[in-house]
Formats: sequence, structure tokens, C-alpha cells
Amino acid sequence: MLFPFLDESRIDALVYSALADVLGSHQAFDLRFERCGRLPEVLYLVPEPDTQLRQLTEAIADRWPEAPPYGGRFAEIMPHLTIAQGQEDAVLEEIEADLAGRLPFTSHVSSVELIVHDGTKWQERASFALEE
Repeated sequence: MLFPFLDESRIDALVYSALADVLGSHQAFDLRFERCGRLPEVLYLVPEPDTQLRQLTEAIADRWPEAPPYGGRFAEIMPHLTIAQGQEDAVLEEIEADLAGRLPFTSHVSSVELIVHDGTKWQERASFALEE
């Protein structure tokens, strides 16, 4: 929903509680993924509709203005599901071709995970339920 978020050293019980309040006030929803998108060195899936994702991102960023989406580098929020990053174009093209035969699909979004990077890998720290 929001990257980058707070540094892990700042994520305490108060942050967990506030995230639960912010996220728990939003309804669960369905997303459909019909196509891929590309950015330099990034392959992603385009979620449709993306309105609820934008609203979740805005709600978190409003609560923690010191953590603007994309570190403040871009004015517009662009919800997406990153599939591959940092690979050569040929690899991204191969992955995209493989995905084409697997699309479209629908996913029910009923929670938001807090994931942190520990310096080596990404790890889930908590899950926050959306209202069903």
C-alpha cells in the first residue's frame, strides 16, 4: 500500500494499533488483474479497479505524512503488483509472456500485510484485516 513506510526501528505497538485502526475502517474488496505494465527494470500487474488501493495508500500516508508514497518522488499514486524488478529486459519479457497465458484473474483483498526489509530479505511482521 505504501512504500517506503516507517523505518523498522519506529514500528512499535502504537504504530501497529494505528495501522489496525486506519486499515480496519476500510472495506475488503475484489481486484482483477488483466494486463501487465512496465517501468524501467520493473514488470508489474495492473489492478482494476484501483480506487480502493489508492484510498488505502492515501489513508496511511495521511496518518504518517513523514512517509509519502514513493518517498515523495512521484506526485501520482500508481497502484501495482510488482512481479519482477532489476532483471534484464529479456528476462522481464519472458516472464510477461508466461503471465499472458495466466491472465486475467481476480483476487479478494481482505487484509494488508506489513512487510519489512531486514537488510537481506523481506519479512512479514503483521497482518491487518479489512472490514468484511
